[in-house]
Amino acid sequence: MSKPRVLLLGPPGAGKGTQSSNIAEEFDVEHVTTGDALRSNKEMDISEMDTEYDTPGEYMDQGELVPDAVVNAIVEKALTSADGFVLDGYPRNLEQAEQLEDMTDLDVVISLSVGEAELVDRLTGRRVCDDCGANYHVEFNPPEEEGVCDECGGELIHREDDTEQAVRNRLEVFEENTAPVIDHYRERENFVEIDGEQSLEGVWNDIETAIERKA
Repeated sequence: MSKPRVLLLGPPGAGKGTQSSNIAEEFDVEHVTTGDALRSNKEMDISEMDTEYDTPGEYMDQGELVPDAVVNAIVEKALTSADGFVLDGYPRNLEQAEQLEDMTDLDVVISLSVGEAELVDRLTGRRVCDDCGANYHVEFNPPEEEGVCDECGGELIHREDDTEQAVRNRLEVFEENTAPVIDHYRERENFVEIDGEQSLEGVWNDIETAIERKA
């Protein structure tokens, strides 16, 4: 089997980051995320795009959204240089989905399905190390000592974007912008929907099976 080209979709809190890492390790492919791609291309010259700033980093430093055209170019660059990949966090809207079709062919599109109540529980219970960025959860993945990072001993904090209101706002944005992307792929032969409320092992088993069958 050649190295698969996988698109992983799902709402915030569905477990995309964890399962993308599993896919990258098991199938020896690149883990391509929009955030990582932007950070590694902060100094990319985009002056010919007639944008407000000349590099993606200038948008990021100002706390502004990087324009779709720039994100598309960065993702295309990352995918072109990858021998197999799992794409996580892109496309976020239908326009980006259409651009992606011009960039590459996908072997399998996997959507992790998780109910809103479960997503709120997962995201509001998340705690992040203020020093090293390690993630924990008060119920599903607690640290050995409450409030203290197992990795570096740093303080675990409850991020502002993990409060219940912030979480519900993020889920609304997902429903408005990204849920239509899932519908865009749903009727295709390479689309697979997986129950994301199973155990981590159960979700991974279904993902691994889907990739082996479709790729």
